[in-house]
Amino acid sequence: MADKPRPGRMLIRRHSLATRTTHWINVLALGLLLMSGLQIFNAHPALYWGHASTFADPWLSIRLYETADGPRGITTLGQARFDTTGVLGWTGVEGDRRNQAFPGWATIPSYRDLASGRRWHFFFAWLFAINGLVYVAFGLLGGHIRRDLLPTRAQLSPRHVLREIADHARLRFPKGEAARTYNVLQKGSYLVVALVLLPLMVVTGLCMSPGFNAAVPWLIDLFGGRQGARSVHFICAGLIVLFVVVHLAMVVASGAWNNIRSMITGRYAVELPEARP
Repeated sequence: MADKPRPGRMLIRRHSLATRTTHWINVLALGLLLMSGLQIFNAHPALYWGHASTFADPWLSIRLYETADGPRGITTLGQARFDTTGVLGWTGVEGDRRNQAFPGWATIPSYRDLASGRRWHFFFAWLFAINGLVYVAFGLLGGHIRRDLLPTRAQLSPRHVLREIADHARLRFPKGEAARTYNVLQKGSYLVVALVLLPLMVVTGLCMSPGFNAAVPWLIDLFGGRQGARSVHFICAGLIVLFVVVHLAMVVASGAWNNIRSMITGRYAVELPEARP
């Protein structure tokens, strides 16, 4: 396990080649899926529940409104309204007063093109799905899922979970033997993303395909209709973005180079306990 240990630390093998490869493919695929998805959302920047689009009553909308003070970008969530001019709804670019929820720098392509956005989205959706199947296959065959992702009984005890939450809140990260494996918060968040959010993204995405609806008509009813599936798809995307933001924050806080190196080379530096006289 050790590789040229230095005083006070030891390099261990933490990630297999399959895990590292599928991780970086996921980074690429999810990033482009998000940006092309925002291009698609811009074509109709409102969300509804049920089978039909009730234009007068969306639960979420991001629109351009002409007001007495000039054009404003307004985001509506339920009954709450927020002025998001310059960020969402309208970016403040003179001569370009279109109802564009997300700015061009956040979408693929950067200009208004629904057809191209859909092509980008579908291509990387297939790449993401195939990559996920490869990850699961290698994870099951190599024991990665059972060994590294499933929490132990001791980790699931309320006292242990609360202690992990408190340590992370104080930016106190495991060292020594404890740093060799994922903690219960990492395992729990990875499992929720891998087993709940990402599958929901795939299934709800399929629900928005008319051809798939014709082949499996009952699936769309599980989400209350196509608009319900679209809303769940958007919510899951938002939760995945939140996960990525927290994940990156923890990567930086716990040692950016050590974590990035482990996902490139597979080697991770573990702090050794101080020797006692």
